Amino acid sequence: MEDAPHVVILGGGFGGISTALEIRARLSTSQARVTVVDKKDWFMVGFAKLWIIRGTRTFEESTAPLENLSKRDIGFVKADILDLNTVQRQVDTSKGRLSYDYLVVAMGAHLAPDQIPGLAEYGLNLYDHNHLRAIRQKLIDIKSGSVAIVISSMPYKCPPAPFEAAMLIDSLLSEIGSRESISLDVYSPGPMTLPAAGPKISERILDMIQQKDIYFHGSHKLLSVNKSEIIFEDTTKKFDILLAIPPHVVPAVVSDLTNSEPFIKIDRFGRTHIHNIYAVGDITTLSGGKGPVPKAGVFAEGEGAVVARDIISKILNDDAPQPYDGKGGCFIESGQNTASIIQVDAFVPSTTLSDSTQSNLEEKIQFEKDHLEGWLG
Repeated sequence: MEDAPHVVILGGGFGGISTALEIRARLSTSQARVTVVDKKDWFMVGFAKLWIIRGTRTFEESTAPLENLSKRDIGFVKADILDLNTVQRQVDTSKGRLSYDYLVVAMGAHLAPDQIPGLAEYGLNLYDHNHLRAIRQKLIDIKSGSVAIVISSMPYKCPPAPFEAAMLIDSLLSEIGSRESISLDVYSPGPMTLPAAGPKISERILDMIQQKDIYFHGSHKLLSVNKSEIIFEDTTKKFDILLAIPPHVVPAVVSDLTNSEPFIKIDRFGRTHIHNIYAVGDITTLSGGKGPVPKAGVFAEGEGAVVARDIISKILNDDAPQPYDGKGGCFIESGQNTASIIQVDAFVPSTTLSDSTQSNLEEKIQFEKDHLEGWLG
């Protein structure tokens, strides 16, 4: 087993776990060793964060332990990743050094609120699990005023999430009885709700939120924040609660893989410009038909499976697999026990948006169950 090629996977999110499970499903421990490294010891489907804010779920109910990967003969190391030496093929972690034959970088984009002056001090991070309880409490406590959801830069992961968050917050405030006294606004640097999906889908999402008196403000470039104001390039807005999607950046420890680009460029097999180093998910740029493949867990999962098959083909000296197909779907919940599904085919390209139905919400719930229990149960 010690002589078997060692696949080291940095990150235990959708892309990392997908890669690990696909390799282990096809190769025995005598054919490949697989190790996942992550600074956290749990996995969560990202959209559950909004359920925690809404109050229908707790954090503990929404996670599964990464140590359960050991049941599949996959090693797990809970550690900070300190350094990457691509010449010596080594990764230094807070728990020691790992040598690799194949490296998969699946760490996810780092959220960087400090890039916007005042954002970390006066805003709450909608994507940070550490902020969820504080967000919920502030929403419960506010009796009147303004709740602002601000997309600070693009691209960002889970593109429909800010609009889904707005609708779930509308539902929460309506349930509490304070909604009529609170304005709810979404600000974006983009000209429409979902630029990558095109004007027709964007218009439908705009209609969904406007029916709930949620207002969208496009082409608003965020510059800074103070105690009560959001300063955009062309205007200033007051707020009482600021929920932000901070800028996304590549973690510094793997920034050398970017070639000075914002994210790590990959091909449709997840290959980077360095031999036997792959990358998947939010830290990558993979060009699609009209733009990059969206940053969302379902796309990282698909990329991870293809990366695994490419590594397997090299280990077995076999033919290369089919390239990543760029297909995936994201849910957008209405706050009324229904959800729509946005289906993307990035390389055609095409995007569709379904009607909002209860069955789609049930599919969303099942999606989470399949990943928590199916992957880590």
